[in-house]
Amino acid sequence: MKNTQEIPDLSAENTPTEAKSPEELSLLQRFLSLDARFSAKLVVPEKPGPLRWLFILLGHSCDSWYWLIFLSCLLFFGSDAIRTRTLFWIFGMVGLAALVLAVKFIIRRPRPEGEWGKIYRVSDPHSFPSGHAARAAAIALMIGMSAPPLAAAAFILWALGVGISRVALKLHYLSDVAAGWMIGIFCGAAAARLFPLIEPWITRFLS
Repeated sequence: MKNTQEIPDLSAENTPTEAKSPEELSLLQRFLSLDARFSAKLVVPEKPGPLRWLFILLGHSCDSWYWLIFLSCLLFFGSDAIRTRTLFWIFGMVGLAALVLAVKFIIRRPRPEGEWGKIYRVSDPHSFPSGHAARAAAIALMIGMSAPPLAAAAFILWALGVGISRVALKLHYLSDVAAGWMIGIFCGAAAARLFPLIEPWITRFLS
């Protein structure tokens, strides 16, 4: 089986701008070709195996609905200190989700061709940037700020694994994941700066 990925259609409906010069189009096509080629090198065989199952587990570990349930439990059943920290994480992830969705609908890059992960392909057909990679990077940064060094390092490795798993399972290209990591780091850092400004109002509202 060939580990190849289809180059996205560069027609007007799949690109953010309608008019491109031949030079710009050529550069874009060359970049997309390299992106697909290097991404294909990370794709794991579709035949079930330990490595494929590891990537599937890593990918699912950053699904938004799992984190929504987890954070909701912390918010309603945790101590005051845990609730405050949870509100910070929720604040960062809400801002992250809004930014990722905005970029996805502007770029509208199709996902790589593949069979696995139909729930992702149907609910969100857009590939750039990777929401999972962005969420994992933001979580790793926000939790790592107050975690012991060993735990922070573990979350960083987890975020890297989540991003790579999305390429290995043909749900994203490498550039999608790299952009997702950068967006996640940006949103996590922005949340750390902005949350203290609104924390008193949120705490007063929930008390």
